[in-house]
Parts: sequence; C-alpha cells; structure tokens
Amino acid sequence: MLDEADERAIAVARALAVDAVESAGSGHPGTALALAPVAHLLFQRHIRHDPADASWEGRDRFVLSCGHASILQYTQLHLTGYGVELEDLRRFRQFGSLTPGHPEYGHTTGVETTTGPLGQGVATAVGMAMALKRDRGRLTGADAAADGVPARTVWVLCSDGDLQEGISYEAGALAGRHRLDNLVVIWDDNSIQIEGSTDLTTREDTVGRFAAQGWFVQTVGLAADGDIDTDALDTALSSARAHTGQPSLIALKSQIAFPAPNAVNTAAAHGAPLGPVEAAAVKAQLGVTDEPFTVPAGVVRHTRRAVDRGAELHRAWDTALAKWTAAHPERAQARAHAIRPVDTAAVADALPTFEPGTPVAPRDASGKVIQSLAETLPRLWGGSADLGDSNRTTIASGGSFLPADEDGGRGLSGRNVHWGVREHAMAAAMNGISLVGYDTPFAGTFLVFSDYQRPSLRLAALMNLQVLHVWTHDSVALGADGPTHQPVEHLAALRAMPGLSVVRPADATETAAAWLSALGRPGPVGLALARQALPVLQTPVDQVREGVARGAYVVADTDGAADVVLMASGSEVPLALKAAEALAQRDVAARVVSVPCKEWFSEQNTAYRDAVLPPSIRARVVVEAGCAFGWHDLLGEHGRTVTVDGFGTSAPPAQAMASVGMTERGVVAAALASLAAARS
Repeated sequence: MLDEADERAIAVARALAVDAVESAGSGHPGTALALAPVAHLLFQRHIRHDPADASWEGRDRFVLSCGHASILQYTQLHLTGYGVELEDLRRFRQFGSLTPGHPEYGHTTGVETTTGPLGQGVATAVGMAMALKRDRGRLTGADAAADGVPARTVWVLCSDGDLQEGISYEAGALAGRHRLDNLVVIWDDNSIQIEGSTDLTTREDTVGRFAAQGWFVQTVGLAADGDIDTDALDTALSSARAHTGQPSLIALKSQIAFPAPNAVNTAAAHGAPLGPVEAAAVKAQLGVTDEPFTVPAGVVRHTRRAVDRGAELHRAWDTALAKWTAAHPERAQARAHAIRPVDTAAVADALPTFEPGTPVAPRDASGKVIQSLAETLPRLWGGSADLGDSNRTTIASGGSFLPADEDGGRGLSGRNVHWGVREHAMAAAMNGISLVGYDTPFAGTFLVFSDYQRPSLRLAALMNLQVLHVWTHDSVALGADGPTHQPVEHLAALRAMPGLSVVRPADATETAAAWLSALGRPGPVGLALARQALPVLQTPVDQVREGVARGAYVVADTDGAADVVLMASGSEVPLALKAAEALAQRDVAARVVSVPCKEWFSEQNTAYRDAVLPPSIRARVVVEAGCAFGWHDLLGEHGRTVTVDGFGTSAPPAQAMASVGMTERGVVAAALASLAAARS
C-alpha cells in the first residue's frame, strides 16, 4: 500500500508533467498524468535498477513503448536521481535538451531504447527478454546452478496503439512460444486514442488474444476514486515477476488525463497541452500550489531512496555473481568468452577462402562464413524468417533456441532462432538483442521483404546498433518467382536511410570480406546476396578485404589511361568485366570498379575516392540490377546507367535478366554513349 509520501511524490510527478507540456507548448499530457502512479510503483518498488550506474549489468530493463508519453519517464529519471535535472524538464522537447519528444537511446541516461513508432517498444522488449534468457542459460546450463544470481526482467508500458500495430501480434506470438517469463507488459487500457474511443477501431478481446498466445494475463480495474488501483497493481506486478513459464500481460484500466477535471477521458488530452486554465485546475486538484517545476525537498528525499535501493541491489548482484563464478569457474570462463566483444583479427583468421574462377553463389558463401564464424564467435546468434535453407543462415549443429526445458534442457544454448514468417518483429527483436549487449544478432529473409523491416531498421540506424541482416535473392536474377519477389527499388530505398550500410558483394571473397567489415564496425549492416553462382574474382584476398572495407575498389584496369569507368555491384561486376573485354576489342579502355557499399565509399577521403574514380575520366557507367536512383552522384553529367527502372518478370534467371537489359551488349552500348557524350 502506498503511504502519504508516495501519494505526494505521485502528485508532484503529475504536476511536473503538466508543467513540462505547458512550457513546451506541445506534448502528450494525458498518459503521463494517468500513469504517474504506475511509473512510481515501477521505479520505486519493482524495477531492479541503480540510478548511480545506469549500465549496471544486473539491472532490469524498462521500455516505454508508448514513447509519446516520454515526460512520464523523464520525471521518474529526475525523481530517482539519474541526472535529469529540473532544468531539463523545463526544456522538454526543445533543441539539444536531454528531454526530447520521444525517448532516445544514447541521448538520455536511463533510456534503454528509442521508442515512438508504436509497437516497436513491445517487439524490441521481446528481443531484450530473449537475450537475457540466453544469458540466463549461460549461468544455469541445464542444472539451474545460478539460482543465487537474480534473474532480470524486462518491464514494458504500452498503449492501445501499440497493441493495434501488427508488429505486436508477431512479437506476442514469439514471446508466448519462447515462454519469456522475464517479460512483463503493462497495457494502458484507457479506451481512448487520437480520433476518439477505441471502440471506433476495434472490438477485439485483447486479454483473450494474449491468453491464446500463451501469456499469463491479469486485469486491474480502477480504484473507487477513478484513479489507478495501486494496491491491485502492486500485487499484479509482484505476481508477474514471480510467475514462471509464460510472459505476463497486465491489462490496466485507466482514465486518460486523470485527475484533470475537464480533460479526463477526452481524446484531446492525448496529444495537446491542457491549456493554462485546465493546467491550473488539475494542479489544484492535486494539491500542488508551488511554482511550476518545483519539487519539495521531502519528495526528493523520498524518491531518491531509489539510489540506496539500487546500490543494495547492485551489491547483492555482484556478490551473487562472484559466488557463482567461484563455484563454476569453467562455466564462468565460457560465459566471459561468449559475451566478449568481437576480435576482428580472430574473425579474419576464421574466414573461409575461395578458389578464383570457381562459381559460388554469394548466399552460399555467406552460409560458409556463418559456419566458420560460429566456431570462433559464440556471441553470433541468429536465424531467419522461416527461410533458413534459402538464406543459408542455419548454424549447423547449433541447435534451436527454445525454452530452457526443451531440447533436453539445452534450449537456451541453441544458436538458431526460428522467427517464423515475422519479419517485422524479427528485426525489432534483433535491436533488443543488440541493446542488451551480449550477442551479435543476424537474421535473414529475401531482399524484397526488407520492406517489412524498415521501421526497425530505421531505429537500429538511429541507435547505431550492430545488427546484421542477410538479404538473399537480391535481384531480377532470382527468375521464375516473378516480380513480386524480385527487388528493384529496394537497394536505393535502403541506401537512402542514414546510418544503414548496404553491402552487395560481387563474389564469395567479397562476401566474406563484407562479413568481416560488418563485424568490425558499429551500426546496422545489410548484406544483399545473389542466389545465383558467380565466379570468384582473381583479385587477391587482402586487396578484396581492403577494397570492401573502403566501399569501392578497382578490380580490373588498363595498362594506360582508361577511357571509361564501369561501376558495378554484386552480380553485375562479372557482367562489367565481360563488357570491358568487349570494349577492348573496340579499342576502348575500361576500368572496372566494384562498389559493394556506397556508404563506406562515401566515408573515404577525397584522395582515395579520386584514385578509384579519377575526375579526369568523365565517361562513366553504372551497372546494377536495381533502379538507377541514388547513383548519379558518382556518374557525373556524362554518365549512363544500365539499371532496372521497372518491375521484373517471371522467367528463368537468364531470360529475366536479359528482359530488363542486364546484358553485355547493353553495357557496351552505354559505355560508348557515355564516351561520346564526354568527348562532345
């Protein structure tokens, strides 16, 4: 039961939320007002956290999936001592402040993930819970030997909108299948969204939905005064943490904007300031008569008890982990080895090599790389969206990641994640896995289905997370499956995303080099891999590795000055090499440049870029089985493209490529046209 000091702290938190939104002139006061008691209970009693060490290994994670209510989290970060000061609350939603409109990972201490796009927080939290479960398996093995080391829980606050997004259905099914009993989702069931009552959009039995997906579901109604029933919620939160074998959903009834006398239960309270009259009225209702942004000393003393609580939890965790380490030195050593950062030198030594001239499909080469890396990189962990065989992502003899008691008690040590046909949740959960920090996640699907992953890819780029996406079947060359499966605009669209590196290797050696570079740098990387066999180029391995890391390099040149540069990526590099030979028969000297990653090439200094693409060579051709958009910065005014600017067709691969102009003849014609234009 909350005491008077708790009630006073909740009232102050509500007042701070009102003050911040009024001061900013924008924001979402309704949820922050209504859920202040929930946040107080979580941060004071249930979340295991240490405000003095926000990166403490033993902490729980808190995810505000309804990120528009960010001021709810910021007030708690202030009240519990995370270094968010009153001045930061005054500067809510202002340029450069620590309190932006939605929580941003890496920007505000205590924020575990960037949220805002609804549904993403729920799905990211599933990945966090999976990663913490996997680490629990490192501690316990099959004999539950880590009982003394407290388990870590992921706590989520979500809204009606979060659960209406399709990604939440995928994520809920995953959490249920994996029996993630370290995941607790609190659903703010307030029956209001921007356009009015949720009854306008759904009559779904949400509780029944989660129960059907295998969740432990509890419901908490309103208190007699219309506020959150904190006693019932406190009990439900404790029950959720204690419950085993299922993830937990707490369906929490609330009234948006409570206790605002006029704004309560109105759609307008969702995303607009209350206005000075209603703001004054609600603060009077709360008994808060101080100036805006005032926190009485007694409230600070009460809420900052979280610092002492966190320090004690931290000490207890350290003691328990040290005891476990002493009792299980071999397992402790194995865990330390498994979660240590990637050693790129060891990765390089582990990479397979391929015989020049041998035909190897890049997706097959990637599969071989994964097998080799799996031997030396225990933190590499992944799967695909039910396409393991096609994507070549299955780790041989790696077992399946499953609940702890499956696969003979080895389920948590499995290295193959069976995501099912759930690209949306797969990509978001990968972000959660990366955020926990123990593992390097990878996952595969067809390149055309990367469209389903874009919101999560964008958040990975915003947060600079190392997640590796394996996208196979990268062009019209996949053939008879037809235009629905043939990516055309996808490379350009993905390259347009800041912070995402898109790598399209030309052969098996470039594929291995792409993995090496991806593992050695931060940020998300997508590997676009051809299904068809391509000849391994004659270029020495070290030169390929350096060239791929730099994003572009010369793979064939002339004895003298070149007349034209042929730039290509992926399966079109061999095509460009053939075209260069044909041009030589016409006394036209062509330099062939492989451009596996435009993003990495753009990072290079001017001297390197000019060495690869000399400004003096104005005749240039881009050859890529995708649309031309995004290449013109390298083409210059006289350049030409051999690209695919319409949809493909259903036909055998060679015919499909020929039908869209991916031919030697087409490249030669483009080169001659560019050369003529440059000389005119």
